[in-house]
Amino acid sequence: MKIDDNFYMKLALDKAWRYQLLTYPNPAVGAVILKNNQLISVGAHKTSGMPHAEVNALKDAYLYFYPNSELKDLTSSKDIHKFLLENHNGFFNDCTIYVTLEPCNHIGKTPSCAMLLEQLKPKKIIIGMLDPNKQASGGYQRLKSNNIDISVNILQKECEELLYPFILWQKKQFKFFKMAIRLDGSNNGKISSKKSLIWNHTLRTKIDTMLIGGNTVRIDRPTLDARYVNGKAPNICIYSKQQKFDRTIPLFNVANRKVIISDNIDILEQYNYIMIEGGYKLLSELKDNIDMLVLIVSNSMKNINCKSYDLDIKLELLHQYQSDTDTIKFLKVIK
Repeated sequence: MKIDDNFYMKLALDKAWRYQLLTYPNPAVGAVILKNNQLISVGAHKTSGMPHAEVNALKDAYLYFYPNSELKDLTSSKDIHKFLLENHNGFFNDCTIYVTLEPCNHIGKTPSCAMLLEQLKPKKIIIGMLDPNKQASGGYQRLKSNNIDISVNILQKECEELLYPFILWQKKQFKFFKMAIRLDGSNNGKISSKKSLIWNHTLRTKIDTMLIGGNTVRIDRPTLDARYVNGKAPNICIYSKQQKFDRTIPLFNVANRKVIISDNIDILEQYNYIMIEGGYKLLSELKDNIDMLVLIVSNSMKNINCKSYDLDIKLELLHQYQSDTDTIKFLKVIK
């Protein structure tokens, strides 16, 4: 039976996009495993310092056949690597592994995925693209030199699009604008579902700083914390010509937070990973200063008159997925 490599790489990509922007400073990566041409696991890298996509997929694949194994209680990458090396007994020899990015070839916060795969000896490994990070690259050559059937550049363009934020923050910085809207384009009041709010608050725990417009601060009097995930509230940069604010506004009274007020967007140059939250007016002002627009689109409409803004912004849809009643869209800003 002929296997459709593109189909399974697409599964890996779709899984990885679910964790896009949450893996900083690591890239978002997805992996799929077939055993005897049967799909048995789909995994992704979820957060920095935790198991990479291949390791999560390998763990799930093993548990598919051995659900009561002590492996199910292991969470650290080091412990999972150790268990698989000691207990695989050739389990992966008839497996085909798809991974969107070349397995890492270095030991950092986690052990090397390439060194693990070298010992597990799967039947075949299919890679979406080589790792542009020189420190982590070399996994392809390591595995190939150990006589493992390995190929590369399957859905390479799509895999490169997945890596877009990672490539930018590796070079210097990555700035994305997050906005919630309804199907009719309106963006006032409460919009996102609870699940999307949890995702947004998780994002807030990953960034270096959040920028928000001064008018939003004065009108909405927000807190801008990460309470939905009990996480650390982000530092805040208020983009405003007026320096005076009511200091009883909740965002000023969050513990262990730094708040900067500036009318110069260059203040962001000191940060690497930046989220901007706001509406159409702020987006119109900062359109030339962002790399990606992330839209949370609610499947609802509201009978209001929306003020029109001439955004004049070119966008390329990289990916979208459905989350409860919302659709998450990732749009690359074309400059």
